[in-house]
Amino acid sequence: MAPPGCEQLDDRALLARLLRHVPTDPAVIASRLLERFGSLGAVAWADPAERARAAGTEPEALLDLEVQRDVAVRLARIEASRRPVISSWAALEAYARGAMAHRPREQFRVLFLDHRNRLMVEELVADGTVDHAPVYPREVIRRALEVSASALILVHNHPSGDPTPSRADIEMTRKVVEAAKALGLQVHDHLVVGREGTASFRGLGLI
Repeated sequence: MAPPGCEQLDDRALLARLLRHVPTDPAVIASRLLERFGSLGAVAWADPAERARAAGTEPEALLDLEVQRDVAVRLARIEASRRPVISSWAALEAYARGAMAHRPREQFRVLFLDHRNRLMVEELVADGTVDHAPVYPREVIRRALEVSASALILVHNHPSGDPTPSRADIEMTRKVVEAAKALGLQVHDHLVVGREGTASFRGLGLI
């Protein structure tokens, strides 16, 4: 449990508290990291070696950041999985943002759901570059059949921060939807996550 009063701390002070075990002044380290990466989220998801260079310390000294980050993501995932996903959409979006919004490279994940729309399996389908993660629609559908899923939700991030779907995103999603429909599977949505927000293909009328 967080110490009392953490909600009143600004980002620098909160980060310094998380870094209380570093061998040098935590406030100085926190200032360096925020200046270099720009936000708490970006600090948490930064490359460990690059983060250590910016802090002027060893990567091992900053491991508490990764533990805190992963605990937060796991708790958000548990909350999103407690009920049928389509009835707890806010929790799903919160989990997707926490897990992916600040990643420095593009990732593509698929949530495979059962006939009650409860999360069965979440899988990383592609781990790409700063602006591309290769996805093969046939492989997505093949995996859905392997796990006996009834429905899917596609999720990927835009490291640029802007969640607006690209033409490539739209075309790939169309192919997944068509392949899924042919086999009686439903694609509920495709969420694109960025630091500036989340875009829903269904909300945009693209599915």
